[in-house]
Amino acid sequence: MFWQSMLDSTNGGLKEWFENIWNNTGFVADYSSFEGYHLGIWGCLIMLLVACFLVYLAVVKKFEPMLLVGIAFGAFLINIPGAYDVLMCAPKDGQPGGLFWYLYKGVEWVIFPPLIFLGIGAMTDFGPLIANPKSLLLGAAAQVGIFLALLIALLIGFTPQEAGAIGIIGGADGPTAIYVTSRLAPNLMGPIAIAAYSYMALVPVIQPPIMKLLTTEKERKIRMKQLRPVSKKEKIMFPIIVTGVVGIVLPSALPLLGMLMLGNLFKESGVVPRLVKTASNELINIVTILLGVVVGTKTFAPYFLTLNTIKILFLGVFAFSMGTACGVLFGKIMCKLSHGKINPLIGAAGVSAVPMAARVVQDVGRKYDPENYLLMHAMGPNVAGVIGSAIAAGVLLAIL
Repeated sequence: MFWQSMLDSTNGGLKEWFENIWNNTGFVADYSSFEGYHLGIWGCLIMLLVACFLVYLAVVKKFEPMLLVGIAFGAFLINIPGAYDVLMCAPKDGQPGGLFWYLYKGVEWVIFPPLIFLGIGAMTDFGPLIANPKSLLLGAAAQVGIFLALLIALLIGFTPQEAGAIGIIGGADGPTAIYVTSRLAPNLMGPIAIAAYSYMALVPVIQPPIMKLLTTEKERKIRMKQLRPVSKKEKIMFPIIVTGVVGIVLPSALPLLGMLMLGNLFKESGVVPRLVKTASNELINIVTILLGVVVGTKTFAPYFLTLNTIKILFLGVFAFSMGTACGVLFGKIMCKLSHGKINPLIGAAGVSAVPMAARVVQDVGRKYDPENYLLMHAMGPNVAGVIGSAIAAGVLLAIL
């Protein structure tokens, strides 16, 4: 019957067969239904090139490869002409939806970002922060960039919810940016995720000029005293106390902060090594793969190639730069108040790019004094920045 219908030209069998194949290819993909989009298939081709460039950055330049490879390939998949209707279609008339329609529920229902925070907590040592509690102030100061960017975004026409999602880029924390955006402005997920992870990868490029501009050579050479040892009891009590205090004051921060502290409690308790291994390896790796790919699918050309995307990219680098600057400036204030005992460079580590920002502080400090070791001192504000970004996310969600 199949071959007979193909060869039966009187009934149009062969012609209809080829027409069906043609109509299901990407060559006839129709983008006219997307309001305000006029680039057609050329926009998708542009985004395919952008996706290839992101792969280059991840593979060759090593820019956040753990997540950027997934994001880049997700962007490549979704922008293949005709792929969007296959991969992202919703269930209809008893037919199942596209693969990424289901996988994106992990972002939409706020599942993936907290699970990543669980893994981060299992890998994080809060000892430097406990040994020097003043580091919390530097982590808090670095979050100012979030709210400065929010104000600028409001002034140039974004809604309060969109402005809040854009501002969180300044926290330099990809999962937090995705978490807040999924709650406040899911329509901006693509550009915000790309901006957040791109600027995290560019920490060694963006931060040093700001650090050098705002500090003197004398300040950059300041040596800090070795941190005191932190007991196991303190490390176990820390996640419990932080979760309790922040949970009472700001319950909206608990999905991220609570999972972060649970992972850390697993690590510091010393009694659940298998759970620590799972959280810090298998679980976070699986979620990272899924999160990266589904976030990449939000860079579909009709939604991504807009004027708002350009604005978001500029506001993102502004937010991140202001966060770094505010951390360094607050570090200078603490340097004055401590009579030169605190190196203001460590304030730059107050953003949440762990441990990259702390390493940048170490590298900049050693350029001026090769025997100056700032890494552990910088880890205090660095992990404080993780807590700070989660609290900032809670504040934005509570307000907006």
